[in-house]
Amino acid sequence: LGLGPGLGLLLMAATTCAAPGPTRRFSRPNVVLVACDSLDGRLTFHPGNQTVDLPFVNFMRRHGTLFLNAYTNSPICCPSRAAMWSGLFTHLTESWNNFKGLDPDYVTWMDLLQKHGYYTQKYGKLDYTSGHHSVSNRVEAWTRDVGFLLRQEGRPRVKLTGDRRHVRVMEADWRVTDKAVAWIREEAVNLTQPFALYLGLNLPHPYPSPDAGENFGSSTFLTSPYWLEKVTYEAIKIPTWSSLSEMHPVDYYSSYTKNCTGEFTKQEVRNIRAFYYAMCAETDAMLGEIISSLRDTGLLKKTIVMFTSDHGELAMEHRQFYKMSMYEGSAHVPLLVMGPGIEEQQQVSTVVSLVDIYPTVLDLARIPVPQNLSGHSLLPMLLGKAEGEVSHRGPRPPWVLSEFHGCNVNASTYMLRTDRWKYIAYSDGVSVPPQLFDLSADPDELTNVAKKFPVTVHSLDKILRSVVNYPKVSSSVRDYNKRQFIGWKQSLGQNYSGVIANLRWHQDWLKEPKKYENAIDKWL
Repeated sequence: LGLGPGLGLLLMAATTCAAPGPTRRFSRPNVVLVACDSLDGRLTFHPGNQTVDLPFVNFMRRHGTLFLNAYTNSPICCPSRAAMWSGLFTHLTESWNNFKGLDPDYVTWMDLLQKHGYYTQKYGKLDYTSGHHSVSNRVEAWTRDVGFLLRQEGRPRVKLTGDRRHVRVMEADWRVTDKAVAWIREEAVNLTQPFALYLGLNLPHPYPSPDAGENFGSSTFLTSPYWLEKVTYEAIKIPTWSSLSEMHPVDYYSSYTKNCTGEFTKQEVRNIRAFYYAMCAETDAMLGEIISSLRDTGLLKKTIVMFTSDHGELAMEHRQFYKMSMYEGSAHVPLLVMGPGIEEQQQVSTVVSLVDIYPTVLDLARIPVPQNLSGHSLLPMLLGKAEGEVSHRGPRPPWVLSEFHGCNVNASTYMLRTDRWKYIAYSDGVSVPPQLFDLSADPDELTNVAKKFPVTVHSLDKILRSVVNYPKVSSSVRDYNKRQFIGWKQSLGQNYSGVIANLRWHQDWLKEPKKYENAIDKWL
């Protein structure tokens, strides 16, 4: 299937974002974004792609552009999505945790597309506005500075369901995929205006574990034999772990609260990773349904298709599952783009992040790009132009920023990723030691070389502080957490002790409830 350079000229016009002129006679491309949840971006290229068969990701690689170094701007659902939908870094959206996102009336890139003549349609998981997720999720985030250590998740485990004919394991995702496919086949095909379609998937996020307490922490990797057969067990890498005593203090807190500090056999770890990869294969099949319906209706040749994820999944790397970490498994996301005019079979090594989607989509639609965005348009690179050749806001910076302020991590975290280095600063930059990884020599991030390269640390920290005054932001988050907790506690009145004891940490809390309540009182 050749997508060809058909609309290349009109797309080049888009990079200049000129006022509406003669180019208006060309039709603008349709835009489809499929965003899943928790897919490790390293599975889209070698050697990660040796572990599982992802035929539709591979299709997009052949017919489009693959970004080898794409990152989330905050490795947790709501803050990441708030950044993607707003084009702004997390310290600007103030989406500090899964409970705090954008205001419901915030103007997203899709709202701007609609305002400029696009027909817009959304299906599935959005999760970029405030007020969602469990009580446990927000209370764990608010109390991360309290002097206690409690397991907040179920122990990661696997579960096999159905037989070799059981394809639709994640039924809710298949239902929204079916709706999106029906919309393409029955509605989109008849539109006289360009359209923008968003499909949000829950997979490959782990499933709830009912024994893990209030609203069930999600620690179960669930799949069927049908999907497990897509995984190459021999290619699964068993991650190297530091001893608990050698772990960075924030990593130890994360591993403990995620219930990962106990003993795990190699077979357990291999199975968790295999089941996770199988869940990624099921996700790929849903992407495939969208691509197939666009191809069958003849819309593919005039549609830009993008595929990404809100963050990755550690799948037992660094003795953790889930995300909330700046390690590659958690922070590296897939980003593939194909469509008319997009360079085919292109791999881009430039560091990019999810805030770049907002200006890119506007650029594709030839809508003026607001000047206040944190992101930069990817369009010059998608068209195979020299990096930074055409930009409204000067050259693209040689770094990306990610930050984290939520649960399972006991310090605000800031990551600056450049071509070679990953620098991670914490809290006020003094009370918690930083981390520095040389990703060219140490892709598995096993050796913190911050003490070995103090000049590099100093220069990266200086860049980081020029982007965000991180000690000040960390202090603001601490104040916010305390205010929110006090308001929540007061709202419960006499019920406070009973409610707080039975959140996701109930198994540990109920052993010594007075001790933990006293720790909170001391913090307050």
